[in-house]
Formats: sequence, structure tokens, C-alpha cells
Amino acid sequence: MYQDIMDFRLLEISGTSVTVGTVLTAIGLVLVAWILSRVLQRTVASAIRRRKLAKEGSLAALQRLTHYTVMFIGAAIALETVGVSLSALFAAGAIFAVGLGFAMQNIAQNFVSGVILLLEHTTKPGDIIQVNDTIVRVQKMGIRATIARTLDDEELIVPNSMLVQSSVKNHTLSDSNYRVRVSVGVTYASDMKLVRDTLERVARAMRGRLQEKEPVVLMTSFGSSSVDFEVSVWIDDPWGVRQAKSELHEGMWWALKGSGVTIAFPQLDVHLDEQVVESLRSRPATAA
Repeated sequence: MYQDIMDFRLLEISGTSVTVGTVLTAIGLVLVAWILSRVLQRTVASAIRRRKLAKEGSLAALQRLTHYTVMFIGAAIALETVGVSLSALFAAGAIFAVGLGFAMQNIAQNFVSGVILLLEHTTKPGDIIQVNDTIVRVQKMGIRATIARTLDDEELIVPNSMLVQSSVKNHTLSDSNYRVRVSVGVTYASDMKLVRDTLERVARAMRGRLQEKEPVVLMTSFGSSSVDFEVSVWIDDPWGVRQAKSELHEGMWWALKGSGVTIAFPQLDVHLDEQVVESLRSRPATAA
């Protein structure tokens, strides 16, 4: 009875009978491939961590590549067991791809981009990158999209093709040094040497500043209402850029105020011709 069930023919593919037994065998092969993938991932992770051959981000990428490779081989063997010829499948896939063409272009593009990212390691889980002027921390890299978290604690889904084809700033690729820039404008009547000395003192006293990199104070422009300065310092945590800017702004405010320097604000001076002034003076006062 059991053998009859296993030999029951479901269909025929390219002259090969597909039975209940072959289908169960194919499913078993896929399960074995999945288990083998899990075991290999743990083995690789243990060996790399023990010998300290790669960072956690690179390790995660290597584990995903191992998983995809083992599962592809397992699926291929399972299909051959069922009787599906891989060469015929690829030929049919090519014809099918022509039919889907434009519909599959985006998916295929993101898939290839994901493989490139996993191989090149230019972007890894844990990296802090800048995408479209938004600083994010990479959490998980999939074969189609990358999951990242913004400074506002929001999850951002980034297509892999964007990370490959666009210019992306990786603030932690070789190191975690990040330059914080803030601007301030002072009145034209200010003592500019005093302003520079005050800003340099504040920048050097900032907490968390990289001591090996000197802060830079630049006079950037002569504005309509102010003389503008830019202060830049280096920190080793790009994720803390907002806190660093806030601390630098606050320190500059109190230091300039303590030095008697006035921080400029937008204002407009109106000058009237004498004829206009005389005309306004000669006008009779209106009753309230």
C-alpha cells in the first residue's frame, strides 16, 4: 500500500514520470539544503569570529551569500530529481523573461545590485550612510532592498539599485570620523578677532571632539546684516551629529554673549529722501 502511494504518478515532464515519491524527495532535498545552509552559516560565523577575520557587517553578508548558494544548489538538485531539466528551464526562462521584460527589469536590477553589495562590502549592516541627504544606519541587507533606520527612529526601505547606481556617502567605511559644521553671524560692529578667538575656544572645549584634529573657524561671507562665520569640529560618531550641533550652537551662544558680541539677526534699514520727510512732516495729523 505504501509503495503504491509513493509510485502514484502525478504527471509527466519531458518523458519523466513525476510521482508522489519524487515530489517528497524533492521537498526533502530542499529541507536538507535549508538545514545545511543554517549549519554552514553558524560554522562560518564561528570560524570567522574566532579568528577575527571580518567585521560583523562583512560576516552577515558572507552568511547571506552562503545561504543563497546552498539553497540554489539544493533547488537545482530537487528540480532534476523531479525531472525538470535545468537547461530547458533556463531556455523557458529566457523566453519568459522576454515576455515579462520591463515588468521584471526593476526586480532583476535590485537583485543584481544586492549581490554586488554583498560581494563588494561597500555597504554593510551597522554602517552609517547618507541617502538623499538623509543619514541612516543600515540594519539589514536583503537581496532586493536594504532596511535602514533614520535619526528620527523611522525605518527606511532603500532599493539596492539606489545604493549601487547613486553616490552614497558611507561615514563608517574606513573610519567613523565625521565633520560637524555650524554657522553664526555677528554684527559688523563686532571685534572680529575677539569673535574668532571666542569661537575657537568653544570649538576646542566641545565634548566628544577628536583631539587629533584641530577645529576650523572660517569667515565665510559678508551678509546683508551680518558677518558670517563657520565653525567645524570632528567627532567619531556620525550618529550623534544632531546632539553635537546642538551643543556647539549652545556653546557659541553663551560664549559670544559673555564676550559682549552681538549675534546678528535679519533687519532692514529704510532711508527716505528729504523731500519725502518734509512732505510727511507737513501733513496734518489725523484724528484718532
